[in-house]
Amino acid sequence: MNKSLSRTSYQSIWNAFLDLLFPPTCGGCETIGSCWCATCHAKVNFLIEPLCLKCGLPSAKPSQQCSQCVKDSYSFSALRSWASFDEPLRSALHRLKYKRDRSLGGAFALPLSDFVRALNWEVDMIVPVPLGKGRKKERGYNQVEEIASPLAERLGLQHAPRALTRAKETRTQVGLSALERIENVKGAFQAEPALVKGRAVLLMDDVATTGSTLSAGADALLSAGASQIYALTVARALPHHGLRHA
Repeated sequence: MNKSLSRTSYQSIWNAFLDLLFPPTCGGCETIGSCWCATCHAKVNFLIEPLCLKCGLPSAKPSQQCSQCVKDSYSFSALRSWASFDEPLRSALHRLKYKRDRSLGGAFALPLSDFVRALNWEVDMIVPVPLGKGRKKERGYNQVEEIASPLAERLGLQHAPRALTRAKETRTQVGLSALERIENVKGAFQAEPALVKGRAVLLMDDVATTGSTLSAGADALLSAGASQIYALTVARALPHHGLRHA
């Protein structure tokens, strides 16, 4: 085999071989044939302009920051999400995260690569938001890395999962209010200066709700000398998904 093939390319070949032996089922609807089918892809609810220039939430005013971003301070330059955290995307991301369907990472990297190119962000590397040691040991992998690695290869960027680590274990953000989320991740991350100093970073997570996790990660990267941070997620939880703001 060609020695120049990357780890991701070898993984793609292996996954294709496994698909022949054990046909995959769609992460969104469980139809046999592919891990993410065309029918589910067509049902994805994309975020439509106008969007807040900073946090990426739908906004009534084009080319402006929303009222919340005017009051609050995020450490990243901008946050954008591929789609809303609705079905069938929600089920597929849960399957990647909790049911070990790691093939979905490569499936999402394809449309995400087109999405990121259209943003015209000048970045040097992709850094996935890390899991805590306990959570990663329990799960066996970081679901964000499963998307970030093939995405970086498609975009010709460095994938740097060791650039950002958890400095402390935190509670899950699920069920916390906006203020509780900020407190929960305050000081939660530590970045490696040797890897990020002077570099423009694309910080990636699977789902954004308030942006507090991404902002905390961006703060650590900037403190380590990164020149600029852009934030990217596959999905965005919107107000109708039930976030408590108090």
